[in-house]
Amino acid sequence: MALKNVVGIDHAVVVVRDLDHAAENWRRLGFTVSPRGTHSAKMGSGNATIMLDPDYIELLGVLVETDHNAPTRAFLARRGEGIERIAFTAVDSAAGAEEIRARGYEPVGPTDFERPVTMPDGSLSAARFRIFQWPIAEAPGALRIFACQHKTRETVWIPQLMTHANGAKHLQQVLVVSPDCAKHAAHLARMIDSEVKAEPDGAVAVASGSDRADFVFLTKDQLRRRYPGVSLAGLPERGGAGLVIATSDLAAAEKAVGSVRSGAAVCVAPAAANGALLVFVKA
Repeated sequence: MALKNVVGIDHAVVVVRDLDHAAENWRRLGFTVSPRGTHSAKMGSGNATIMLDPDYIELLGVLVETDHNAPTRAFLARRGEGIERIAFTAVDSAAGAEEIRARGYEPVGPTDFERPVTMPDGSLSAARFRIFQWPIAEAPGALRIFACQHKTRETVWIPQLMTHANGAKHLQQVLVVSPDCAKHAAHLARMIDSEVKAEPDGAVAVASGSDRADFVFLTKDQLRRRYPGVSLAGLPERGGAGLVIATSDLAAAEKAVGSVRSGAAVCVAPAAANGALLVFVKA
């Protein structure tokens, strides 16, 4: 039975070494990037967001070492920049944590935190969240997952931040490379009460829920065949590899990113997007 308090993908977390430089880099790729935010002290992190609808991309940097961000620091030390984890939307984090506990997964949290937000009219507000994580060791294809309850959606999905020069509208797929796609896709499907579906090229998809983006598990060779001519330098053999982004205007995306056309897609190599392959497709 599907989880009742956890729905599809909410956002993708791209961990970066230098948050300000990363934000400027993504602006050059045609994204509207939010001003830098600083999380509560126990988190020790800061972020910049790229707001889509109904999801978004989060650029996350460690500002102060804390116990909470130890896994993120370990990720940076082991792999470098890239997609570290994926958040699901939590309707109710406390209830969601109990749901996964009943399925044999000991949740981490729920944890409450916030960050200050300057609104378009200049007033100061706050974005407040309650999150819980699946156990750190439960990372299908080396990709961690957690769930995020937005207490103040109006301070996150700010209309002025949701229009992008590259036409980005929403996430369509999260690409995860793995030498054993079927095994890791099945692992994720068990964790979120979903199903797996084989794709024509041998990749394996897992629906995240609702009308949100899907996960696609594939080998690096399959990824190369999907996007020929795009350098995958820097991607791991296993882990979060890329984001397929629906755009309202493929020509605008190509103009904004100035990158490789690969069939019907416009691609940005991981080396140019802080370790994340970006694939723009027509919405």
